[in-house]
Amino acid sequence: MAKLSINYMGLELKNPLVVGACNLSMETDLARKMEDAGASAIVFKSLFEEQINLESLQLEEELSEYTERHAEMISLFPGLRHAGPEEHLDKLSRVKEALDIPVIGSLNCIHQDTWVEYAVEMEKTGVAGLELNFYANPGNLEISSDDVEKEQLQILKEVKNKVAIPISVKLSPFYTNTLSLIRRMDQEGVAGFVLFNRLFQPDIDLKSEDHHFPFNLSQPSDYRLPLRFAGLLYKEIKGSICSNTGIFTGEDMVRMILAGADCVQVVSTLYKNKLPYLSQMLKDLTAWMNDKGFASVEDFRGKLSKAHTKDPYAYQRAQYVDLLMKPFELLKKYPQV
Repeated sequence: MAKLSINYMGLELKNPLVVGACNLSMETDLARKMEDAGASAIVFKSLFEEQINLESLQLEEELSEYTERHAEMISLFPGLRHAGPEEHLDKLSRVKEALDIPVIGSLNCIHQDTWVEYAVEMEKTGVAGLELNFYANPGNLEISSDDVEKEQLQILKEVKNKVAIPISVKLSPFYTNTLSLIRRMDQEGVAGFVLFNRLFQPDIDLKSEDHHFPFNLSQPSDYRLPLRFAGLLYKEIKGSICSNTGIFTGEDMVRMILAGADCVQVVSTLYKNKLPYLSQMLKDLTAWMNDKGFASVEDFRGKLSKAHTKDPYAYQRAQYVDLLMKPFELLKKYPQV
């Protein structure tokens, strides 16, 4: 029987299949179903400081809507204030207590002080680890790439100084040199890297001539970007590698491990294929390992990474060089063009 257990950010997991941060992980019943279907760990939905601030502002506006419209209405409501992160932390605690598998907290903040404050509070819930949800979405042309990276590195250092649980970072691929930033974070003692954040992008409705924000599930072909980086990072960093985005099947999970990932995180496939599909992904992984004669995940992890591949350009080629050299080959394959 194939051995599926792996080590991710210092945590011993029963297999490489982790549920990523999403709304599904907030409900205890759903979390239990994911555990029963075979998930080895669950990342609880991210705590967003931006959302806390917006909810607090909305509450303040609602409470003050009738203030001073009439003398007797000045004290209509008692002194109320938004609970801040407390509701989120309470739900996190409940899910953590309900499961036997590790639960990892996820955090995204705006201000450096809040990163530290919320990280400390999240650790108190007893989570097995903490995922810092880093990304930059610059709207200011004056902010340099160096400014962005320095700020995130400083946040990382401050959080690590205040919490004892292992820390992973979830990054976007949109840095000048993502590999360089990962190495710098690795040198700071990051326990794991989640590749990559799936960022929401705006769209335009031509009929209404307005912006809209469609639900942003990943697509199956999206796995190729994290696969590239897993292959480049294998044996280059101390931290664990977790591939995320576009992973829908057991075969996708195998591809990521062959490239060098320790594990994968999945979300979109749960919405499309339902929670029990986790067990099918693990069955497919086990069947492939048995067919190939691999006794453990570690036996084939990184087999097709840059460190081991026979093609030195497999992970570095950025253009279809063969097509540039033979421009009419594609027309032969698709003559109807």
